[in-house]
Amino acid sequence: MNDTISVLRECGIQPTPQRIAVIEYILKCRTHPSADEILNYSREKCPTVSRATVYNTLKLLVEKGLVKAQILREGTVLFDANTDRHHHIIDEKTGEIHDIPWDKLKVSGIDNLDEFDVIDYHVVIHGKKRR
Repeated sequence: MNDTISVLRECGIQPTPQRIAVIEYILKCRTHPSADEILNYSREKCPTVSRATVYNTLKLLVEKGLVKAQILREGTVLFDANTDRHHHIIDEKTGEIHDIPWDKLKVSGIDNLDEFDVIDYHVVIHGKKRR
């Protein structure tokens, strides 16, 4: 927990039991949890945490660059503690989302988009894990 408090303080975020529960889950969870999953975990650790507090904390963590908010499942914002540039692959059988290191994929044709100044991109692949 001291690491979590240090992370919050380094980003200028006042540590509260509710915020600690939220960030603790995101940092230890190597999946890409939704706000509801984070809320459920946070309530186990800190029963007084409200939905609004979780959403406000997530918004603050995104603004401070501690997590990324991404739509990797239709209609659901997921939170990713891996803030390094990377891509994703979604296992169609299990629904699990896996990180793909940035340098594992090459995307061609970006320079051919003459009408746009590409600021950033990331690839989401759907597939099935070979067993």
